[in-house]
Amino acid sequence: MPTVLEALKNRSSKRAFLDKKVDKEIQEKILEAAAHTPSGANMQPWITYAVSNKELLKKVGDAIIDTMDSGVEHDQFIQYYPVKWVNPYKKRRIVTGAGLYKLMGVDRKDNETRMKMWHDNFRWFGASTVFFVFTDKANIDGAEGALIDCGAYMQSIMLAAQEFGVDSCPQGSTTEFGRIVARELGVPDNLALLYSVVLGYEDKDAKINTYQPERVPLKESVTFID
Repeated sequence: MPTVLEALKNRSSKRAFLDKKVDKEIQEKILEAAAHTPSGANMQPWITYAVSNKELLKKVGDAIIDTMDSGVEHDQFIQYYPVKWVNPYKKRRIVTGAGLYKLMGVDRKDNETRMKMWHDNFRWFGASTVFFVFTDKANIDGAEGALIDCGAYMQSIMLAAQEFGVDSCPQGSTTEFGRIVARELGVPDNLALLYSVVLGYEDKDAKINTYQPERVPLKESVTFID
């Protein structure tokens, strides 16, 4: 059983999974643990759709890819990435992406392969289970607290998953097509998709799963005032 520190330091996003379902009992235990995530005024603003139906996941993925292929860049409820990238965040993004493509031997000009790798997000990297996390639109109408709380909930899901040997990958990619996801899942009109988390068992033979982006040292992100 990993300690909290081990779970934090050893978890990494996987991008290739075995065709093996996460038992519903395990899903329930992960979500029961994540439900203890603290939230402002105990709002518990997260609403999760835990989907393991292959046909439905394919339907959602096909709809997103078809939308992308039609030239639509996003169809979202919230703006996930910065509208204006500035350093050092822009540099970190570039370095992370370049490192992944270098590992996989993908040339900077190989747009076809790069697009296929992007589409893999919507094939759920081969995993059989995806948690789609929504909140009520009223919670984010002029306020951002629910976004912070739901972000903490996402972390709780991924850390709890390790207790059961389940790997994960958080997806901002689906945030960019949240309205498509909501439509295909047939959720109530009052809900807005925030993100998704892929859950499953990593393919240990997949080279892409060895990628470990660097973390900046504390001195770049922390100020101690004694």
